[in-house]
Amino acid sequence: MTVLPDDGFSLAAEFPNPSHEQWQRLVAGVLRKSGKDVPESAAEEALSTALEDGLATRPLYTAGTAGSTAGTADGHTGGVGFPGFAPFTRGGRPEGGAIAGWDVRQRHDRPDPAHANEAVLADLENGVTSLWLSIGEGGIPVSALDRVLEGVYLDLAPIVLDAGAAFDAAARELLRIHGERGTPAGSVLGNLGADPLGHAARTGAYDEVPTLSAAAAELARLCHERYPGLRALTVDALPYHEAGASAAQELGCSLAAGVAALRELTAAGLSSDAACGQLEFRYAATADQFLTIAKLRAARRTWARIAEVSGAESAGAQRQHAVISPVMMTRRDPWVNMLRTTVASLAAGVGGADAVTVLPFDHAIGLSDAFARRIARNTSTILIEESHIGRVIDPAGGSWYVEQLTDELAQAAWEWFQEIERTGGSLAALRGGLISERIDATWRSRKAKIAQRKEPITGVSEFPLLAEAPVHRDRAPEGPSGGLPRVRRDEEFEQLRSRSDAWLAGTGNRPRIFIAALGPASAHTARTSFAANLFQAGGIETIHDPVSVDASSAAAAFAASGADLVCICSSDALYADQAVPVAEALKAAGAQRVYLAGRPGEQREAYLQAGVDEFVFAGGNAVAVLTLALDRMGVA
Repeated sequence: MTVLPDDGFSLAAEFPNPSHEQWQRLVAGVLRKSGKDVPESAAEEALSTALEDGLATRPLYTAGTAGSTAGTADGHTGGVGFPGFAPFTRGGRPEGGAIAGWDVRQRHDRPDPAHANEAVLADLENGVTSLWLSIGEGGIPVSALDRVLEGVYLDLAPIVLDAGAAFDAAARELLRIHGERGTPAGSVLGNLGADPLGHAARTGAYDEVPTLSAAAAELARLCHERYPGLRALTVDALPYHEAGASAAQELGCSLAAGVAALRELTAAGLSSDAACGQLEFRYAATADQFLTIAKLRAARRTWARIAEVSGAESAGAQRQHAVISPVMMTRRDPWVNMLRTTVASLAAGVGGADAVTVLPFDHAIGLSDAFARRIARNTSTILIEESHIGRVIDPAGGSWYVEQLTDELAQAAWEWFQEIERTGGSLAALRGGLISERIDATWRSRKAKIAQRKEPITGVSEFPLLAEAPVHRDRAPEGPSGGLPRVRRDEEFEQLRSRSDAWLAGTGNRPRIFIAALGPASAHTARTSFAANLFQAGGIETIHDPVSVDASSAAAAFAASGADLVCICSSDALYADQAVPVAEALKAAGAQRVYLAGRPGEQREAYLQAGVDEFVFAGGNAVAVLTLALDRMGVA
């Protein structure tokens, strides 16, 4: 290695070193020019973005900020460490994914054995490295497992089971198949998928947990003694994420479930190291890339603390399976899901997940076809083979933002985990309603932001395409239910669009609204675009008036449009002169409801008296506006 001489040369040597106070002063000046008069000390707070769990994204991170990770609430000092060493924040292995990237794990749940086998073989021949099989209720029958795995080299392709309450029968069947095909015990890889608490969270079958836990412990002992490459238990955080949990709640619930599993396994005679070695944790990866990266790093760090306290000396590195979030997958414009899953899988890989499952873009619609599965597996392949994401160990490490977010998320998750433990543990918190109540409160808050389009959904609440041809898939079997609910970001907008579809099928036309654009394009374009986005998100077709010179021309154009509703769009200056006569003329022309795009300000009463029924603006409750609009038009 060549060492360059230290000649004191610095590219920034001729520039002064700015202070934090100078930066605050400049930011405060810019804010004042934009109409926000804030003191210099509050400049960062004014530009911060609030996240869930009491976290916030600040506009500036420095080395001094990142230094706060030195001591944390979970008891660790030096919370970052090195890759492959406690507390494993930077990765569970020293080499990270530098050898082969991550395990590309594809999910299969098609009940028909022949079709499932065809899909399994196609995946394994084209880049998938392990299989995640949904067995039993809503998936592949246990008796069909042998047929589904026909032609699969079981010593090369790890098998991960997801069988709910039937995990023992599914596991025994898989082990029977291994034995029948002569797979060496040391080559049996994967996970038997026992998850009693996850099943209880899904179904509400809390009384079954003791029996299922005993069966899971027996499988864990069997794997530990006979199959060194096989794990018995999964700690699945997806039931909490799919119920609407925040990142910290998802982590805290998984930690509590993991601790409950450790207690069961050690009580059954396994050592702490052996018990930790039987667990694999499953987390959701979303298109919020930095939060996903921080979540996976924080999960390893907090679990390392639990393993340390439990006395596990060599098995503190959490094994992680990241799955693309079903919550963020949309049914409308499903092609956009390809972009969401790409960002989410990138975040999962950068965050250090050992295995990543990319859900096909049509996952929310029904059973995925071959094209969708191909795109899903190729997403990981491109990231690993072409973008070389796996060749960099902890790519986000050292980013002051990521390190701070990891630290704050770890502390929030640890506090929630401790609260669950104080109630008696994961099962008690589920049975008593603590977990469901807290998650429900989080989801209700998030639903309000989605309804207000503060959390935009491309293709659904933003830039919808009403003329989009629907994507049809075979109906997917219903999964287990009865416990925590399954939520989707698009659910309220989906209901609105479904009402519009039914109206179209019955009448031949979609519900319509007329856009009365006043003045030149420079005056109305911003608000006509806003209004079109808003109403089309509810399945309401927008009819634009090319030229509305005055009240009479606007009224005539509305009458000719065949619409029942109308939205006036222009600048505040033109509203002051024209909004009142235009609203009066539109009402006289038969408009059932007149909207005005923008906040009314001091003219509110005058506009209302003229016939304006409602004001629509950024930050308003779009779902409420659209629901009422469809109701007014009689769209059932």
